[in-house]
Amino acid sequence: MRDSRTAGTKSLFAPGENNSRENPPEHYLIAHIDGGARGNPGPAGYGVVIQDQSGHKVAQLSEYLGHQTNNFAEYQGLIAALEYALEHGAKALEVISDSELMVRQIKGIYKVKNATLQDLHSRAKELIAKLDWFSISHALREQNTDADRLANAAMDKGMGRSVMRSPSPASALAGLNHVQELEGIVRNGAIELTSGELPEGTRVQVRVRK
Repeated sequence: MRDSRTAGTKSLFAPGENNSRENPPEHYLIAHIDGGARGNPGPAGYGVVIQDQSGHKVAQLSEYLGHQTNNFAEYQGLIAALEYALEHGAKALEVISDSELMVRQIKGIYKVKNATLQDLHSRAKELIAKLDWFSISHALREQNTDADRLANAAMDKGMGRSVMRSPSPASALAGLNHVQELEGIVRNGAIELTSGELPEGTRVQVRVRK
């Protein structure tokens, strides 16, 4: 795999299919991304967890995308991560995705044949070209659980299924909500939590599982 730093772009794709990070800068962001569609196509959404180079979480992104495919959702998650990095002044980004297809398409190993995905692929490459350093690698779904949880929460919300929420921790970016799922049971018309606890006055929404 050749270095992608050609005329007109300073982005760097670490060589080799295993994508070992070559010469990472001192400061960079890490984006764990996931996208899914129930039914494929079906109700779709993505989730993105942004960390700094030390692994500290700095942001969570998610969005319901309507009736789309898994691959559409994966690309939208990648684009959201790239846009976040650029909007917040980051010039280096490492992306970790459980979509092997998308990772190989971004690396140029696989061609993009679908017309809709071609547009999203072009958009992603345009954003990558604005970075000084870029790396993308594939991870198993169980290694990407936070992003997967956010993607599923986005799909649940879009399908009218709510999840319990509590305020984000002080270290999170302003305006973001922290999604917390707790287990409970209804007794005498009241919900009793069987796992975890919430402080008095916490506003919650309930998702019913039958």
